[in-house]
Amino acid sequence: MTTVTQHRVRARPAHPSGPTFLAYTPNGKKLVTAGSNNVVRVYTTGSDGEPTNLDDCQENNTAVAATNDFFLTGSDDGTVCMYSLETYTYEKMVTRFTLPIRDIALSPDGQWAAIASDELAVKIVNLEDSFKILYLRDLPKPAKHLSYDPSGTFLAASCTDGAVYLYSLSKEEPELKRKIQGVIRSLDIEAETSSKAAWHPDGRAFAAPTATRDIQVISHSDGELQRSFSGGHMGDITALAWSPNGALLLTAGKDRKVLLWDTKSQKIVARYDYPNVTNIVWHSHENIVSFVTSDGELFIYDNFVQPDVAPLLEKTLQHAPFIRDPLAETDGNARKVVANGHRLPQEPRARRKGTPDTLDSILGDAADEDDFVSDDDGAGYALGLKRGNDHLEEIDDFDHKRRAASSWQPRIHQSFQPGSTPWRGNRKYLCVNLIGFVWTVDQDTHNTVTVEFYDRDYHRDFHFTDPYEYDKACLNEHGALFSCPPSKDNPSTIFYRPHETWTSRADWRTPLPEHETVTSIALSDSFIIATTSADYIRIFTLFGTPYRIYRQKSSPTVTCTSWHDYILTMGNGPLAADGSTKLLYTLSNLKRDENLQSEDTVALPAHATLKSVFFSDAGDPCIYDSTGVLLVLQHWRHQGQARWVPLLDTRRLDRLRGGGKEESYWPVAVAQEKFHCIILKGGISILISRNRC
Repeated sequence: MTTVTQHRVRARPAHPSGPTFLAYTPNGKKLVTAGSNNVVRVYTTGSDGEPTNLDDCQENNTAVAATNDFFLTGSDDGTVCMYSLETYTYEKMVTRFTLPIRDIALSPDGQWAAIASDELAVKIVNLEDSFKILYLRDLPKPAKHLSYDPSGTFLAASCTDGAVYLYSLSKEEPELKRKIQGVIRSLDIEAETSSKAAWHPDGRAFAAPTATRDIQVISHSDGELQRSFSGGHMGDITALAWSPNGALLLTAGKDRKVLLWDTKSQKIVARYDYPNVTNIVWHSHENIVSFVTSDGELFIYDNFVQPDVAPLLEKTLQHAPFIRDPLAETDGNARKVVANGHRLPQEPRARRKGTPDTLDSILGDAADEDDFVSDDDGAGYALGLKRGNDHLEEIDDFDHKRRAASSWQPRIHQSFQPGSTPWRGNRKYLCVNLIGFVWTVDQDTHNTVTVEFYDRDYHRDFHFTDPYEYDKACLNEHGALFSCPPSKDNPSTIFYRPHETWTSRADWRTPLPEHETVTSIALSDSFIIATTSADYIRIFTLFGTPYRIYRQKSSPTVTCTSWHDYILTMGNGPLAADGSTKLLYTLSNLKRDENLQSEDTVALPAHATLKSVFFSDAGDPCIYDSTGVLLVLQHWRHQGQARWVPLLDTRRLDRLRGGGKEESYWPVAVAQEKFHCIILKGGISILISRNRC
């Protein structure tokens, strides 16, 4: 951390004491300030000369916003006026309120102005045609701050009731997408303390001050809390602003401090001593920061970021500080996940409307994604799920010239856990079936795991603190099974927890040898199975006793599932003509130590991927592939006679005839001769059962 001790930047008396506001033009050439008098000052970047003064403006200005061609001011008398930056003259009155203006936010294209006042409704006015006005009418109290996301698709309104209201502007009328509570404080409309939602430049999240004087980052797609900047200020936060590339965050507080934070580490990299700072802006492309105080003073700080930190400011656009960043998996340095030689496009996640910390916590929003799941009948069983697992991401077509120039590698099917989802933000579903579901939340220092059941008369929901950071789980009527990857302090571990009974519960945990990782797990009424990175199949009794261990012939291992005494394992086999591996399966009876089917091929069409594998309630192995076909393994009890028989082709459902619907299906189970699945489509989900073919 650096404490800046160099000479203090000279204050420029801009306006009388009182609320003072400023804004850079997008090209950074001019800086506009407004305050409690009727003079607006325009400063030219790089010039030490006197500013250009417009002295015929309204008095008691309360907001200012600027484009390259004009700027807007809002005042205490409820008027919003436009002034030319070319002629420095008044152009027109944009709109008028009956109560004082509190904030103005310009859309990124400069065509719309969102305006908040002491009235309840927020106006969004078209600047070319002032008669075109949109309204935000869902606010119970006046909005204190407004901010557009970088794309202009969303508008965040920080309300004086202590909530952030997020609106979508993609339709003709603004639509309230989310109300985020428990972050910002309930504030008086004239308070110097800030509750502004400052959008990160990458547009996926915004930061807002909290009641504990921290800065909380919030994902706009699901309202989830991400990283926070904490422990910096001893007084209420009065201003915050991201650097243009999002690598740095600048905050000011009533503790007379201005703090510079590293976005990636959320650490303070510099401290500055400036009291009464109320508004801060970054220059669009130079190392310049300008801020104003409640004393009416303006500071233009050239070379603001010190040389030891300046390289951060020179980087390209940085990611918002997510706890589990989905973009981190698609960085150029990250290894792409391959399934049967093809990486599918990252699927949208879906959402279930329910109580906080339920399935909608991880799964997505139809506002910016194609597929969406909601519990529209309120029964609580329509689970929102991401349509693919970590193993179901598709690569683009290979550049044949580049492939020829590089060393050739076979494309293998990566391991996956049936019924689980990828990390989304700081949350992940570990297991979903007809018994219930298991999900985990990353809390930085540990995880918290929650297990919920559909039949709460038979089982009680529970959750626990998870220092091991379990990433796989299985759930049945008798217990819950978990596994975790190795960490610096712990090896890869298997943990079994029986459900509550009238006797004492006998939890047990067993570690794997060093450098060996669990790749998939399965839980039946009789056994616990784990496949590992060493290509071992490790089998335990429900009491934790090692029962059998052997090395799988087809490797690397892919997944496993079980039912009673039977186990189905899958692994990578020989190469196909396209350079990808074939999937092979082995089906065994553990008690009899007998292979019923050994290293047989999983019947997948060309370029298709395996989406799930499970046993039906009758004990028949089933698979569901990316072409939307459900298959069952017939005659599997007779060696050499097994074959994969299609039960249902979801592409041929009556509901899809006519081409009017675009939807896909997340497999959950085959039970009572029905296929239980979740419909994924643009905004509606229904848990359905389809009769067998």
